Amino acid sequence: MALRPKNKLGGTSGATCRGPGSAGLWLRQASKLRAKSGQTSDSTVQELSRKEKTHFNKLQKRLRRNVGNAIADYNMIEEGDRVMVCLSGGKDSYGMLDILLSLRQNAPVDFELIAVNLDQKQPGFPEEVLPTYLEALGIPYYVLEKDTYSIVREVIPEGKTTCGLCSRLRRGSLYGFAQDIGATKIALGHHRDDIVETLFLNMFFNGKLKAMPPKLLSDDRKNVVIRPLAYCKEKDLARYARYREFPIIPCNLCGSQENLQRVQIKNMLAGWEREYPGRTESIFRSIRNVAPSQLADGKLFDFNALRAEPADPAAGAIAQDDELYLPAIRVVNL
Repeated sequence: MALRPKNKLGGTSGATCRGPGSAGLWLRQASKLRAKSGQTSDSTVQELSRKEKTHFNKLQKRLRRNVGNAIADYNMIEEGDRVMVCLSGGKDSYGMLDILLSLRQNAPVDFELIAVNLDQKQPGFPEEVLPTYLEALGIPYYVLEKDTYSIVREVIPEGKTTCGLCSRLRRGSLYGFAQDIGATKIALGHHRDDIVETLFLNMFFNGKLKAMPPKLLSDDRKNVVIRPLAYCKEKDLARYARYREFPIIPCNLCGSQENLQRVQIKNMLAGWEREYPGRTESIFRSIRNVAPSQLADGKLFDFNALRAEPADPAAGAIAQDDELYLPAIRVVNL
Protein backbone atom coordinates (compact mmCIF):
# COMPACT_ATOMS: atom_id res chain seq x y z
CA MET A 1 0.00 0.00 0.00
CA ALA A 2 1.42 3.36 -1.01
CA LEU A 3 1.13 6.46 1.14
CA ARG A 4 0.84 9.86 -0.49
CA PRO A 5 2.31 12.95 1.26
CA LYS A 6 0.27 14.69 3.92
CA ASN A 7 0.50 17.78 6.07
CA LYS A 8 2.01 17.34 9.52
CA LEU A 9 0.11 15.88 12.44
CA GLY A 10 -0.38 18.42 15.17
CA GLY A 11 1.57 21.67 15.14
CA THR A 12 -0.15 24.42 13.19
CA SER A 13 -2.70 22.04 11.69
CA GLY A 14 -5.13 22.57 14.56
CA ALA A 15 -5.55 18.85 15.25
CA THR A 16 -6.52 19.27 18.89
CA CYS A 17 -9.12 21.33 20.68
CA ARG A 18 -9.80 22.55 24.17
CA GLY A 19 -13.12 22.69 25.97
CA PRO A 20 -14.40 22.25 29.53
CA GLY A 21 -17.16 19.97 30.70
CA SER A 22 -18.20 16.37 30.06
CA ALA A 23 -19.48 14.34 27.13
CA GLY A 24 -23.04 15.13 28.18
CA LEU A 25 -22.46 18.72 27.08
CA TRP A 26 -22.14 17.82 23.39
CA LEU A 27 -25.61 19.01 22.45
CA ARG A 28 -25.49 22.18 24.54
CA GLN A 29 -22.09 23.15 23.19
CA ALA A 30 -23.08 22.31 19.61
CA SER A 31 -26.07 24.65 19.78
CA LYS A 32 -23.73 27.60 20.40
CA LEU A 33 -21.72 27.10 17.23
CA ARG A 34 -22.10 29.89 14.71
CA ALA A 35 -25.88 29.74 15.00
CA LYS A 36 -26.51 33.32 13.89
CA SER A 37 -27.01 34.18 10.25
CA GLY A 38 -23.88 35.19 8.37
CA GLN A 39 -21.37 33.88 10.91
CA THR A 40 -19.95 31.22 8.60
CA SER A 41 -16.78 32.19 6.78
CA ASP A 42 -17.59 30.17 3.67
CA SER A 43 -17.75 32.55 0.71
CA THR A 44 -20.42 30.58 -1.13
CA VAL A 45 -22.76 30.82 1.87
CA GLN A 46 -22.05 34.52 2.29
CA GLU A 47 -23.33 35.07 -1.25
CA LEU A 48 -26.72 33.51 -0.51
CA SER A 49 -29.84 35.64 -0.34
CA ARG A 50 -31.31 36.42 3.07
CA LYS A 51 -33.99 33.74 2.62
CA GLU A 52 -31.50 31.13 1.42
CA LYS A 53 -29.13 31.98 4.26
CA THR A 54 -31.95 31.47 6.76
CA HIS A 55 -32.67 28.05 5.25
CA PHE A 56 -28.98 27.18 5.35
CA ASN A 57 -28.62 28.17 9.01
CA LYS A 58 -31.63 26.07 10.00
CA LEU A 59 -30.24 23.11 8.08
CA GLN A 60 -26.78 23.56 9.56
CA LYS A 61 -28.11 23.76 13.12
CA ARG A 62 -30.28 20.67 12.59
CA LEU A 63 -27.36 18.62 11.30
CA ARG A 64 -25.08 19.75 14.11
CA ARG A 65 -27.77 19.01 16.66
CA ASN A 66 -28.32 15.53 15.24
CA VAL A 67 -24.60 14.76 15.18
CA GLY A 68 -24.15 16.13 18.70
CA ASN A 69 -27.04 14.00 19.94
CA ALA A 70 -25.67 10.85 18.33
CA ILE A 71 -22.20 11.44 19.77
CA ALA A 72 -23.64 11.99 23.26
CA ASP A 73 -26.15 9.13 23.14
CA TYR A 74 -23.55 6.53 22.20
CA ASN A 75 -20.45 8.09 23.78
CA MET A 76 -18.81 8.10 20.36
CA ILE A 77 -15.98 10.54 21.09
CA GLU A 78 -14.16 10.67 24.41
CA GLU A 79 -11.36 12.63 26.01
CA GLY A 80 -8.09 12.22 24.12
CA ASP A 81 -9.55 10.33 21.16
CA ARG A 82 -7.75 10.34 17.84
CA VAL A 83 -10.60 10.07 15.32
CA MET A 84 -9.80 8.83 11.84
CA VAL A 85 -12.41 10.39 9.55
CA CYS A 86 -12.84 8.27 6.43
CA LEU A 87 -13.29 10.61 3.48
CA SER A 88 -14.50 9.09 0.21
CA GLY A 89 -15.19 12.29 -1.69
CA GLY A 90 -18.96 11.82 -1.49
CA LYS A 91 -21.48 14.23 0.02
CA ASP A 92 -21.89 12.27 3.26
CA SER A 93 -18.23 12.03 4.27
CA TYR A 94 -17.64 15.69 3.33
CA GLY A 95 -20.58 16.69 5.50
CA MET A 96 -19.38 14.52 8.38
CA LEU A 97 -15.90 16.06 8.36
CA ASP A 98 -17.30 19.59 8.08
CA ILE A 99 -19.69 19.12 11.00
CA LEU A 100 -17.11 17.39 13.21
CA LEU A 101 -14.67 20.24 12.61
CA SER A 102 -17.35 22.72 13.69
CA LEU A 103 -18.34 20.77 16.79
CA ARG A 104 -14.71 20.32 17.81
CA GLN A 105 -14.28 24.07 18.29
CA ASN A 106 -16.48 24.04 21.40
CA ALA A 107 -16.55 20.34 22.28
CA PRO A 108 -16.57 19.37 25.97
CA VAL A 109 -13.63 16.97 25.38
CA ASP A 110 -10.23 17.19 23.68
CA PHE A 111 -9.84 15.06 20.55
CA GLU A 112 -8.00 14.94 17.24
CA LEU A 113 -9.40 14.64 13.73
CA ILE A 114 -7.35 13.01 10.98
CA ALA A 115 -8.84 12.69 7.49
CA VAL A 116 -8.00 9.55 5.53
CA ASN A 117 -8.88 8.75 1.92
CA LEU A 118 -8.34 5.43 0.19
CA ASP A 119 -7.44 5.89 -3.48
CA GLN A 120 -8.68 2.61 -4.97
CA LYS A 121 -7.16 3.41 -8.38
CA GLN A 122 -10.42 3.78 -10.22
CA PRO A 123 -9.86 5.05 -13.77
CA GLY A 124 -10.20 8.80 -13.97
CA PHE A 125 -10.04 9.33 -10.19
CA PRO A 126 -9.04 13.00 -9.68
CA GLU A 127 -6.11 12.58 -7.29
CA GLU A 128 -5.66 16.29 -6.62
CA VAL A 129 -9.21 17.12 -5.46
CA LEU A 130 -9.11 15.82 -1.89
CA PRO A 131 -5.53 16.92 -1.04
CA THR A 132 -6.33 20.43 -2.31
CA TYR A 133 -9.51 20.57 -0.25
CA LEU A 134 -7.87 19.21 2.91
CA GLU A 135 -4.83 21.47 2.59
CA ALA A 136 -7.19 24.44 2.49
CA LEU A 137 -8.83 23.23 5.70
CA GLY A 138 -5.43 22.87 7.35
CA ILE A 139 -6.10 19.51 9.00
CA PRO A 140 -3.88 16.39 9.08
CA TYR A 141 -4.68 13.89 6.34
CA TYR A 142 -3.43 10.77 4.61
CA VAL A 143 -4.18 9.42 1.16
CA LEU A 144 -3.70 5.64 0.93
CA GLU A 145 -3.13 4.13 -2.48
CA LYS A 146 -4.27 0.54 -3.01
CA ASP A 147 -5.52 -0.93 -6.27
CA THR A 148 -8.67 -2.64 -5.01
CA TYR A 149 -10.43 -1.61 -8.23
CA SER A 150 -8.51 -4.18 -10.30
CA ILE A 151 -9.15 -6.90 -7.70
CA VAL A 152 -12.89 -6.26 -7.75
CA ARG A 153 -13.03 -6.21 -11.56
CA GLU A 154 -11.05 -9.44 -11.73
CA VAL A 155 -13.12 -11.32 -9.16
CA ILE A 156 -16.67 -10.06 -9.79
CA PRO A 157 -18.29 -11.07 -13.13
CA GLU A 158 -19.55 -8.29 -15.38
CA GLY A 159 -23.01 -7.10 -14.39
CA LYS A 160 -22.80 -8.48 -10.84
CA THR A 161 -22.86 -6.33 -7.72
CA THR A 162 -19.39 -5.14 -6.71
CA CYS A 163 -20.28 -3.38 -3.44
CA GLY A 164 -19.80 -6.37 -1.11
CA LEU A 165 -16.22 -7.19 -2.08
CA CYS A 166 -15.30 -3.54 -2.59
CA SER A 167 -16.45 -2.57 0.91
CA ARG A 168 -14.66 -5.53 2.52
CA LEU A 169 -11.36 -4.66 0.81
CA ARG A 170 -11.76 -1.00 1.69
CA ARG A 171 -12.67 -1.76 5.28
CA GLY A 172 -9.70 -4.08 5.76
CA SER A 173 -7.28 -1.45 4.47
CA LEU A 174 -8.72 1.33 6.63
CA TYR A 175 -8.94 -0.79 9.79
CA GLY A 176 -5.30 -1.77 9.48
CA PHE A 177 -4.16 1.78 8.83
CA ALA A 178 -6.13 3.08 11.84
CA GLN A 179 -3.93 0.95 14.07
CA ASP A 180 -0.80 2.17 12.30
CA ILE A 181 -1.55 5.82 13.13
CA GLY A 182 -2.90 5.11 16.62
CA ALA A 183 -6.50 6.07 15.85
CA THR A 184 -8.85 5.22 18.71
CA LYS A 185 -12.04 5.70 16.66
CA ILE A 186 -12.90 5.28 12.97
CA ALA A 187 -15.66 7.63 11.78
CA LEU A 188 -17.75 6.47 8.82
CA GLY A 189 -20.28 8.62 6.95
CA HIS A 190 -23.34 6.35 7.07
CA HIS A 191 -26.56 8.27 7.78
CA ARG A 192 -30.05 7.38 9.01
CA ASP A 193 -31.29 6.30 5.57
CA ASP A 194 -28.28 3.98 5.10
CA ILE A 195 -29.10 2.33 8.42
CA VAL A 196 -32.77 1.78 7.54
CA GLU A 197 -31.90 0.50 4.07
CA THR A 198 -29.46 -1.99 5.59
CA LEU A 199 -32.18 -3.19 7.96
CA PHE A 200 -34.43 -4.14 5.02
CA LEU A 201 -31.55 -5.54 2.96
CA ASN A 202 -30.76 -7.97 5.76
CA MET A 203 -34.41 -8.88 6.29
CA PHE A 204 -35.26 -9.36 2.61
CA PHE A 205 -32.08 -11.02 1.36
CA ASN A 206 -30.27 -12.49 4.41
CA GLY A 207 -33.10 -13.44 6.75
CA LYS A 208 -31.60 -11.41 9.60
CA LEU A 209 -32.98 -8.57 11.69
CA LYS A 210 -29.94 -6.30 11.86
CA ALA A 211 -28.82 -2.94 10.52
CA MET A 212 -25.79 -0.66 11.05
CA PRO A 213 -25.14 0.25 14.70
CA PRO A 214 -24.15 3.85 15.49
CA LYS A 215 -21.12 2.43 17.33
CA LEU A 216 -19.39 -0.88 16.63
CA LEU A 217 -16.48 -2.92 17.93
CA SER A 218 -14.75 -4.67 15.02
CA ASP A 219 -14.67 -8.46 14.94
CA ASP A 220 -11.00 -8.53 15.97
CA ARG A 221 -11.84 -6.12 18.82
CA LYS A 222 -9.05 -3.76 17.74
CA ASN A 223 -11.10 -0.92 16.26
CA VAL A 224 -14.13 1.07 17.38
CA VAL A 225 -16.23 2.32 14.48
CA ILE A 226 -18.56 5.30 14.96
CA ARG A 227 -21.27 6.73 12.69
CA PRO A 228 -21.80 10.36 13.78
CA LEU A 229 -24.41 10.91 11.03
CA ALA A 230 -26.68 8.15 12.37
CA TYR A 231 -29.49 10.63 13.16
CA CYS A 232 -29.11 12.66 9.93
CA LYS A 233 -31.40 12.40 6.91
CA GLU A 234 -29.77 11.86 3.54
CA LYS A 235 -31.77 14.68 1.95
CA ASP A 236 -30.43 17.09 4.59
CA LEU A 237 -26.86 16.04 3.82
CA ALA A 238 -27.49 16.43 0.08
CA ARG A 239 -28.83 19.96 0.58
CA TYR A 240 -25.92 20.80 2.88
CA ALA A 241 -23.42 19.59 0.26
CA ARG A 242 -25.04 21.81 -2.36
CA TYR A 243 -24.90 24.84 -0.07
CA ARG A 244 -21.27 24.18 0.84
CA GLU A 245 -20.31 23.29 -2.75
CA PHE A 246 -18.16 20.34 -1.72
CA PRO A 247 -15.95 19.02 -4.56
CA ILE A 248 -17.87 15.75 -4.95
CA ILE A 249 -16.03 12.80 -6.52
CA PRO A 250 -18.42 10.26 -8.09
CA CYS A 251 -17.84 6.52 -7.67
CA ASN A 252 -17.30 4.99 -11.11
CA LEU A 253 -17.11 1.47 -9.71
CA CYS A 254 -20.60 1.02 -8.29
CA GLY A 255 -22.40 4.34 -8.57
CA SER A 256 -23.97 3.45 -11.92
CA GLN A 257 -25.26 0.01 -10.91
CA GLU A 258 -28.99 0.63 -11.07
CA ASN A 259 -29.84 -3.03 -10.38
CA LEU A 260 -28.33 -2.95 -6.90
CA GLN A 261 -30.52 -4.41 -4.18
CA ARG A 262 -29.85 -1.28 -2.13
CA VAL A 263 -31.18 0.89 -4.95
CA GLN A 264 -34.37 -1.17 -5.00
CA ILE A 265 -34.75 -0.78 -1.22
CA LYS A 266 -34.07 2.95 -1.49
CA ASN A 267 -36.82 3.30 -4.11
CA MET A 268 -39.21 1.30 -1.94
CA LEU A 269 -38.58 3.54 1.06
CA ALA A 270 -38.90 6.67 -1.07
CA GLY A 271 -42.30 5.47 -2.25
CA TRP A 272 -43.41 4.83 1.32
CA GLU A 273 -42.15 8.26 2.37
CA ARG A 274 -44.18 9.95 -0.37
CA GLU A 275 -47.32 8.11 0.64
CA TYR A 276 -46.74 8.19 4.39
CA PRO A 277 -44.37 11.07 5.34
CA GLY A 278 -42.28 10.26 8.40
CA ARG A 279 -42.32 6.48 7.90
CA THR A 280 -38.53 6.22 7.53
CA GLU A 281 -38.02 8.08 10.81
CA SER A 282 -40.56 5.80 12.50
CA ILE A 283 -38.70 2.72 11.24
CA PHE A 284 -35.41 4.15 12.52
CA ARG A 285 -36.97 4.78 15.95
CA SER A 286 -38.05 1.13 16.04
CA ILE A 287 -34.40 0.08 15.71
CA ARG A 288 -33.72 2.00 18.93
CA ASN A 289 -36.77 0.56 20.71
CA VAL A 290 -36.47 -3.22 20.44
CA ALA A 291 -38.61 -5.64 22.49
CA PRO A 292 -36.83 -9.05 22.31
CA SER A 293 -39.72 -10.81 24.08
CA GLN A 294 -41.99 -9.83 21.19
CA LEU A 295 -39.76 -11.39 18.54
CA ALA A 296 -38.68 -15.02 18.19
CA ASP A 297 -34.92 -15.18 18.79
CA GLY A 298 -34.24 -17.61 21.62
CA LYS A 299 -30.70 -16.26 22.00
CA LEU A 300 -32.05 -12.83 22.96
CA PHE A 301 -34.96 -13.98 25.12
CA ASP A 302 -35.43 -17.23 27.08
CA PHE A 303 -38.78 -18.42 25.77
CA ASN A 304 -38.17 -21.97 27.08
CA ALA A 305 -38.19 -20.73 30.67
CA LEU A 306 -41.59 -19.04 30.40
CA ARG A 307 -44.07 -20.47 32.91
CA ALA A 308 -47.40 -19.18 34.22
CA GLU A 309 -47.40 -18.44 37.92
CA PRO A 310 -49.53 -20.98 39.85
CA ALA A 311 -52.50 -19.70 41.79
CA ASP A 312 -51.93 -19.06 45.47
CA PRO A 313 -54.32 -21.36 47.47
CA ALA A 314 -54.16 -19.03 50.47
CA ALA A 315 -55.66 -16.25 48.42
CA GLY A 316 -58.98 -18.12 48.06
CA ALA A 317 -61.21 -18.27 45.04
CA ILE A 318 -61.03 -15.45 42.55
CA ALA A 319 -64.10 -13.24 42.77
CA GLN A 320 -66.26 -13.24 39.68
CA ASP A 321 -66.18 -10.05 37.64
CA ASP A 322 -69.72 -9.47 36.42
CA GLU A 323 -68.49 -7.28 33.58
CA LEU A 324 -66.26 -10.06 32.27
CA TYR A 325 -68.68 -12.94 32.93
CA LEU A 326 -69.73 -14.77 29.77
CA PRO A 327 -73.11 -16.54 29.95
CA ALA A 328 -73.59 -19.98 28.40
CA ILE A 329 -73.75 -19.78 24.62
CA ARG A 330 -76.94 -21.10 23.11
CA VAL A 331 -76.88 -22.46 19.61
CA VAL A 332 -79.89 -21.53 17.52
CA ASN A 333 -80.56 -23.29 14.25
CA LEU A 334 -82.13 -21.02 11.65
